[in-house]
Amino acid sequence: MTMPENEQRAEALRPHAEDAFAHELKALAAADDRPRPTRWKLSPWAVATYLLGGTLDDGTVITPKYVGPRRIVEVAVTTLATDRALLLLGVPGTAKTWVSEHLAAAVSGDSTLLVQGTAGTPEEAIRYGWNYARLLAHGPSREALVPSPVMRAMADGMTARVEELTRIPADVQDTLITVLSEKTLPIPELGEEVQAVRGFNLIATANDRDRGVNELSSALRRRFNTVVLPLPATADAEVDIVARRVDQMGRALDLPAAPEGLEELRRVVTVFRELRAGVTDDGRTKVKSPSGTLSTAEAISVVTGGLALAAHFGDGVLRPSDVAAGILGAVVRDPAADKVVWQEYLEAVVRERDGWKDFYRACREVTV
Repeated sequence: MTMPENEQRAEALRPHAEDAFAHELKALAAADDRPRPTRWKLSPWAVATYLLGGTLDDGTVITPKYVGPRRIVEVAVTTLATDRALLLLGVPGTAKTWVSEHLAAAVSGDSTLLVQGTAGTPEEAIRYGWNYARLLAHGPSREALVPSPVMRAMADGMTARVEELTRIPADVQDTLITVLSEKTLPIPELGEEVQAVRGFNLIATANDRDRGVNELSSALRRRFNTVVLPLPATADAEVDIVARRVDQMGRALDLPAAPEGLEELRRVVTVFRELRAGVTDDGRTKVKSPSGTLSTAEAISVVTGGLALAAHFGDGVLRPSDVAAGILGAVVRDPAADKVVWQEYLEAVVRERDGWKDFYRACREVTV
């Protein structure tokens, strides 16, 4: 028996932003008396408030979705209010996808007009495809055409998203040039075109440090306004981000609250930041960096996995033994080189640190 759509949304493991934060978006829309661009659900001010958090006049608390410089969000929102597309650029784990989704949810009320970029993404995913049964039976027609998320966004004045743009082959990437410059998508098989209506824009995400990267052509890059999302500037900021996301994910999975294991959460963040930077927080000891990125997103994954261990095989409190294996898996990507880096860090830094003996022992036990 199929579950009704509203129940499916309530039971979704990872609801879309517009569903998970529907009450906040509704409260913002009710309180928002500022000018809104055509077909926007909220004003640019309200979109920025939704991303950065705040308290409305009626007492409604808007939770922060992005913890970082306010100007970055303001520039991103303002870009979407112009005719230039937005490119969110940053190393893996800097919340590019998260910000992209929430921007689309706040602007258009729909974050699902998404093209997921991979090495195998075809041109049809950005332009349009065909229902081949209808195509063979009746020839090219509008009824046989299958619109892409980008085409649908153009026709309806919505925000489309392209994730991991630099993973898409270069010739497929360039399919976007006409869309972004002329705001038109030709359909030569029908002798027609789809013209974007007001409200349409596109958000793409990309990074240039991962494998499988295809550089953007200069012609395509010019069509974007690029906003670089930085790594969290301070340990406290990163701890805050990890704690918030772990709490959100933990509630969906019925896991213990993250504050009960805040000490271990902070240790995970400290380890990742030091290995990422190649130096300890106090600047006194240089350490080698492993091959992986050790991003904030990976820290969130390690802590969430640790909370699951604590909930199902422990006493519900996050302890060093719950996060040790996750840290090892995140750090040691190259079994030969990274294992040496990790062992040196354990002996030179973790072993000598006051209050970290249990953490050191737990990490040593899983490092074989």
